[in-house]
Amino acid sequence: MSDTPDSAVRTYTEQHRTAFFDDLAEWLRIPSVSAQPEHAGDVRRSARWLSGKLAETGFPVTEIWETPGAPAVFAEWPSEDPDAPVVLVYGHHDVQPAAREDGWSTDPFDPVIRDGRMYGRGAADDKGQVFFHTLGVRAHLAATGRTTPAVHLKLLVEGEEESGSPHFRALAEERAARLAADVVIVSDTGMWDESTPTVCTGMRGLAECEIELYGPDQDLHSGSFGGAVPNPATALARLVAALHDTDGRVTVPGFYDGVAELTATERDLFAQLPFDEATWLRTAASHATAGEAGYSTLERIWARPTAEVNGIGGGYQGAGSKTVIPSSALVKLSFRLVAGQDPERIEEAVRTWAEARIPAGVRHRVTFAPAIRPCLTPLDHPALQAVARAMGRAFGTKILFTREGGSGPAADLQDVLGAPVLFLGTSVPSDGWHGPDEKVELDLLLKGVETAAHLWGELADALR
Repeated sequence: MSDTPDSAVRTYTEQHRTAFFDDLAEWLRIPSVSAQPEHAGDVRRSARWLSGKLAETGFPVTEIWETPGAPAVFAEWPSEDPDAPVVLVYGHHDVQPAAREDGWSTDPFDPVIRDGRMYGRGAADDKGQVFFHTLGVRAHLAATGRTTPAVHLKLLVEGEEESGSPHFRALAEERAARLAADVVIVSDTGMWDESTPTVCTGMRGLAECEIELYGPDQDLHSGSFGGAVPNPATALARLVAALHDTDGRVTVPGFYDGVAELTATERDLFAQLPFDEATWLRTAASHATAGEAGYSTLERIWARPTAEVNGIGGGYQGAGSKTVIPSSALVKLSFRLVAGQDPERIEEAVRTWAEARIPAGVRHRVTFAPAIRPCLTPLDHPALQAVARAMGRAFGTKILFTREGGSGPAADLQDVLGAPVLFLGTSVPSDGWHGPDEKVELDLLLKGVETAAHLWGELADALR
């Protein structure tokens, strides 16, 4: 265990909480909405603000890295220990669009504190969770008497995550030497709930495609030509219907090749979480669960690959009837991928599967968007255990483990840097990411500070 005194960390954190919250509120007032061109200057202002605050924190190196889009912020604080492991923290400083008329109780970019919560766009996603590292590293130094962190600490805070990180992969590849690390900590995630601290062990990858089918060169009268020429809408319906079998498994040959199966330990840990299916269904605004047979709901959304129809159309969509054979039809599909699956192989398999089912006389086009790779850190990895110990010291309770069903740019760092990706976040589902009245629980944010303060010593011990 790291020798950072737990009480000293907590005392330092409490002594500086007011200034910490004031600084965070100042940052939240910058509307760094990367998706809206009119806020490009604000995103740049956010990067400058963070770079200056990191320098004020003590980072001897702070830089703004330009991209073809919004700028990222890089900071570095070398350890005086030449054998210290190198840790890279990832987060983002851009935020989702927000306006009072969206349903906010107050101005989304004028943060307010009510009942122990700070409300404002970016409070949880992701400025709050990036910012707790500034007080965390200072608490780490104060409690240990060190003048530099126990690890060689780097931060990369991008400015386009809420716009799909279109330039992030290229930035990571271009700056790979500067970003080189033994482990990556992603602080853009959360916990199970307010009373159940958890560590996420991985995220699914993503492959997306559009399949367009073309039959006649124009819509045709179904009485004059129906039953005598191929109908692309019918062909598309058959294709979509063939995507899953009766057990909910994806029928694409080779789709499950290499999938990292859940271990008995992982299934047991998932089962320990206080999951209530009825509550989950209400959150999902759904009336029944569905999916691959033989797996629980949490296992399906965290640890199993999936195929979903995101949109489908073709032919007449207006009121009343228009009896035509449509000239074209289209479906949008997304495939969530898990550890062991290669997006390029999945794309090839889906393309081959689809083309084999398209009837003669129907032309087609299959188009894939850039893919996101899955990432997963084994439960017994020493760095993951270090994160769990650090969080356990902050919360004073047993830490459970989750995964994320979604996808993000963290996998690019794992792929480019060849380093395991770990997740450290203290946000909770009620924080309302992307929605109106986004907030952060201030006590939980300070638990993030304490966890970060303990983490650098824990990682230094674990990775030597």
